[in-house]
Amino acid sequence: MDQNINIKVKVWRQKSAKEKGHFEVYELKEVSQSASFLEMIDILNEQLINEGKDPVVYDHDCREGICGMCSLYIDGHPHGPDTGITTCQLHMRHFNDGDTITIEPWRSAGFPIIRDLMVDRTAYDKIIQAGGFVSVNTGGTPDANSIPVPRHKAEAAMDAAACIGCGACAAACKNGSAMLFVSAKVSQLALLPQGRVEAARRAKAMVAKMDELGFGNCTNTRACELECPKNISVSNIARLNREFIAAKFCD
Repeated sequence: MDQNINIKVKVWRQKSAKEKGHFEVYELKEVSQSASFLEMIDILNEQLINEGKDPVVYDHDCREGICGMCSLYIDGHPHGPDTGITTCQLHMRHFNDGDTITIEPWRSAGFPIIRDLMVDRTAYDKIIQAGGFVSVNTGGTPDANSIPVPRHKAEAAMDAAACIGCGACAAACKNGSAMLFVSAKVSQLALLPQGRVEAARRAKAMVAKMDELGFGNCTNTRACELECPKNISVSNIARLNREFIAAKFCD
């Protein structure tokens, strides 16, 4: 049975990317364990506003685990201590009375801090843009079975496409690598016949853009896979490496 708990939240406050940040500790009384984590931050912000203080800035949108914008580092884990969920799906029942919860923004060179807990994740959008489009002239609505796709490849492509681009992989990586994200986006198209036409160009372009934007190298510690809210497999990184090497021979 859910209860009300008293907690402390240790929140990173930073006015801009150019200013130094610091932690501030706030006390919250009688927080329902049935509340979501983001609802708890809303309660904190209401308390701060009533006290005449600046509310904590953080990013959110769908609150359904789809958009990936609710990207917070909670008690040393991207998206919090539970697995396979985003921050907006985390509930206060995972915390106990008297806990001090540490909340930070993503820590990655590729995601500069905008303010407080909000970071600029447009680097991922730029990597997607570098990948380009699938140039298939579909004409009218094609028959469902007009291009046969083996079931195991279709399922692997759908698993890779589950990536929501939240940035947890880069935040969890000691090198700030975006390889899991890039490999998922390459794999979801490379596995399907519709995506093979530009496969070589796509792999080279997305890896080049990732490097250009300051993300680190992958050293296969698999922290990205462990912390990914959509359980994207590192097997996609192996596929990206194969695609990238094959693309080099196509030059």
